[in-house]
Amino acid sequence: MGQDQAKQQIEKGLQLYQSNQTEKALQVWMRILDKSSDLVGRFRVLGCLVTAHSEMGRYKDMLKFAVVQIDTARELEDADYLMESYLNLARSNEKLCEFQKTISYCKTCLNMQGTRVGQQLNGQVSLSMGNAFLGLSLFQKALESFEKALRYAHNNDDKMLECRVCCSLGSFYSQVKDYEKALFFPCKAAELVNDYGKGWSLKYRAMSQYHMAVAYRKLGHLGDSMECCEESMKIALQHGDRPLQALCLLCFADIHRSRRDLETAFPRYDSAMSIMTEIGNRLGQVQVLLGVAKCWVTKKEPEKALDVIEKAQDLAEGLGNKLSLLKLHCLSEGIYRSKGQQRELRAHVVRFHECVEETELYCGLCGESIGERNNRLQALPCSHFFHLRCLQNNGTRSCPNCRRSSMKPGFV
Repeated sequence: MGQDQAKQQIEKGLQLYQSNQTEKALQVWMRILDKSSDLVGRFRVLGCLVTAHSEMGRYKDMLKFAVVQIDTARELEDADYLMESYLNLARSNEKLCEFQKTISYCKTCLNMQGTRVGQQLNGQVSLSMGNAFLGLSLFQKALESFEKALRYAHNNDDKMLECRVCCSLGSFYSQVKDYEKALFFPCKAAELVNDYGKGWSLKYRAMSQYHMAVAYRKLGHLGDSMECCEESMKIALQHGDRPLQALCLLCFADIHRSRRDLETAFPRYDSAMSIMTEIGNRLGQVQVLLGVAKCWVTKKEPEKALDVIEKAQDLAEGLGNKLSLLKLHCLSEGIYRSKGQQRELRAHVVRFHECVEETELYCGLCGESIGERNNRLQALPCSHFFHLRCLQNNGTRSCPNCRRSSMKPGFV
């Protein structure tokens, strides 16, 4: 298969993929890999296969094609292709919750400065790195990466990237419990979709609606949460987006738990767990188990809750997700306090405070924990963040943590 023929076949595959004929598109692209000797064509089709398998939740296959793409880039001896393939390798590991590997590959990309595509891809690299730091509960580093990604998006007028960063910032602020910002950023993403997204994939709308659903639920607006989640799920089902289906099922379960409709919540958690396990989203599995444990606590079944917490703890420790561990220790603490088991209670109190220290989830001005309850936060340009009221009362012109000037404007 010659270069022109390969190019035509790649386009044919893209048209099939965009019309939701995913399996036919994959067949076309796999034929190119089998028959074409054109390295540039092979590189491009491998990129299509990485993206398609990512959206279908076939993360192990995504990683496999990313590794082959790296080898193809090396054969091409082109730094641009190599940087693009390392980004795909970073994304594949991010999806598989291999966060340390993601950060390592992102750093490799950022060290390859001077390439033609570098300026176009640096924002995406920063976003992937931010997501990985967030997966490790390294909040200040995550915020710093998201800030960089947002700057690249603004400087290059890249609305798609800005939309994706806003969704990640929604997740960030949801985790640190500034629910006002947790809603603001996905709403901003939805605005970008409405204003600029006529030719975009519907996944951007679905993604913004899902993050809005999470924020609305945490604010207690359960009707709005359900409405957004239903819209997101509808798009996910139409496009065969298994990862988003799993997240929506988890959100549905959490909504029913918030309504204390546990009999409806349990099967939703089971369905979410089934897909999370199938696609290899271990962080999602931890979140499902955390929701299930809370249901058992509500039903006053502490032993069942502790069994679930133990499974979640093993997974969270393997991932290095400190925030999940913090939440699990907090839940265990409440259970052992109600049971009057002082030794176990003390152990979990100690581990809880260790997790707070490791995540640096405390305000450097008042010393109180961040993330215990809904609080308005303010990030400085150095990406350290504090209670908004503390910064307003303090009136400092420099960061209380690192002493860098706080006068430079920041995006987040």
